[in-house]
Amino acid sequence: MSNKPKLLHGRLLEDADAFVEAFTASVAFDKRLYRQDIRGSAAHCRMLGKVGALSGAEVEQILAGLVQVEAEIDSGNFTWRPGLEDVHMNIEHRLIELIGEAGKKLHTARSRNDQVATDLRLYLREEIDALMELKTALLNVLLDLAERHQGTVMPGFTHLQAAQPVTFGHHLLAWFEMLLRDRDRLRDCRRRVNQLPLGAAALAGTTFPIDRHFVAQELGFEGVAANSLDAVSDRDFAVEFVAVAAMTLMHLSRWCEELVLWTSQPFAFIDLPDRFCTGSSIMPQKKNPDVAELVRGKTGRIYGDLTALLTLMKGQPLAYNRDNQEDKAPLFDAIDTLKGCLTAMLGMLPHLQADAEAMRRAAAQGFATATDLADYLVRKGMPFRDAHRAVGKTVAYAVQQRVGLEEIPLPVLRELVGELVDEDVLGALTLEGALAARSHFGGTAPAAVAEAVKAGRKRLAAELSDPCRSA
Repeated sequence: MSNKPKLLHGRLLEDADAFVEAFTASVAFDKRLYRQDIRGSAAHCRMLGKVGALSGAEVEQILAGLVQVEAEIDSGNFTWRPGLEDVHMNIEHRLIELIGEAGKKLHTARSRNDQVATDLRLYLREEIDALMELKTALLNVLLDLAERHQGTVMPGFTHLQAAQPVTFGHHLLAWFEMLLRDRDRLRDCRRRVNQLPLGAAALAGTTFPIDRHFVAQELGFEGVAANSLDAVSDRDFAVEFVAVAAMTLMHLSRWCEELVLWTSQPFAFIDLPDRFCTGSSIMPQKKNPDVAELVRGKTGRIYGDLTALLTLMKGQPLAYNRDNQEDKAPLFDAIDTLKGCLTAMLGMLPHLQADAEAMRRAAAQGFATATDLADYLVRKGMPFRDAHRAVGKTVAYAVQQRVGLEEIPLPVLRELVGELVDEDVLGALTLEGALAARSHFGGTAPAAVAEAVKAGRKRLAAELSDPCRSA
């Protein structure tokens, strides 16, 4: 026997099967939307009063009842009933218990279809704002680290092979650019989230003289969904958010892969605080970068959330289908996972300690200034392909002799690459010379990194002071 209240029965003459009742219930996970549901209901109630569908006394009763329901939920004194299926009916049922007949009128001119779409958008908008703050804080951490290490030499890699010298600050600014794009994508996603579906009712709108723009203004929406069919069935905003989250985690995963490598003994470039690492159950000497590894691992989790949402939506005809009840679990998981990973990075990165000597030693290996020698020869008039071949021969000699390029005597270097070489070549072969030569915009020279940090701070400050940016 079902305990489902009669207000959900309609034309149904039989009680729901106990299994069906449990199978169709969503309150276990959608109850996290209760604040948004109450806020949306309050705005809807005020609108119904404005257009004359509710009396002033009924509006006051309903609004007071909603405040009491929210207080009960906040205090933990609210009883969630799976037989009522979802957050919406649980709140409405309690409202009717509290205020009687007036509570039955709240659902006038709306459906759970447009109600849940509104709740989801309100909830996601708030979460996006919180995530934006986390990303901004992490961007500032990266700028601080880059400024601190604008002159710290390290090897730049391609194919995980030492390629050319860079500064650690420049490397960190690459992370900054990734995250800045992620934050820009999130802001852009927010604009499409911030459209009001309420008023679409079940799918075709309503016969009541509603004022959707009033509700949009009450709830802070930038616009109103233009088509009632699309308004109740659209979950593009959720898919887009999870896609943005997946790309952000892709970037964080790349960072964490480098953190894991750099903390290992063969690299020993950095050290992470003990509180963000763990030990081994058998090897007492171990200090494992487990937080970074878990962020890397959770990336696959969000990829799964994205695939789940895309698959959920791909076969649905217009308009609303009950399939959409399954949108919340992957969306909520993506929000929680992204927030957790950003929080972890924000706690860990400010305390990252770089071993400048270890980085420099690594940069001195692998003939990282070979390209600089080729560029030197080109500036002296040698065609690049000839210079490339000559320097390759020089590197082979250095490998055989187990010396660095800067250690090859000048007479021997002239024999290898030609008489174009003068004593000024040594400036091109040092790590500092190679870095300083790349002082153009976007380059790795310490001076260029310092300018990039200043520019990054200005970009963030300009966005914060822009009155047109998303709130």
